[in-house]
Amino acid sequence: MTERQVRTVILSTDDLDASIAFYEALGFALKFRDGTHYAALDGGSITLALATAIDHPLPGSTVVGVRTEDVDGAAQAVEASGGAIVKAPYDDAHERRAVVYDNKGNGLVFYRPLPR
Repeated sequence: MTERQVRTVILSTDDLDASIAFYEALGFALKFRDGTHYAALDGGSITLALATAIDHPLPGSTVVGVRTEDVDGAAQAVEASGGAIVKAPYDDAHERRAVVYDNKGNGLVFYRPLPR
């Protein structure tokens, strides 16, 4: 089985600036920001991501981001184990990803950065 690592927790926001300010006040340093729709904060061994509905894989939900070299295999394993594929594996501008629900309806995103 391919190694999988929980690397990101993605939270929903409707006001990225206010959410960034809130988490910075709690001591989370801003690592990266993509316009008005996505920001990554330093959560130590994981990234705390903030995303508006435009960039959030499941708006309104907390989603766990799992890094893996085999995004397609992870999606197949989810489906075979009683979960559901929300968005089948695809490539976006930065990574290959699949958006899924586990067998209890919790959101997961499996991803692998694309070569540059």
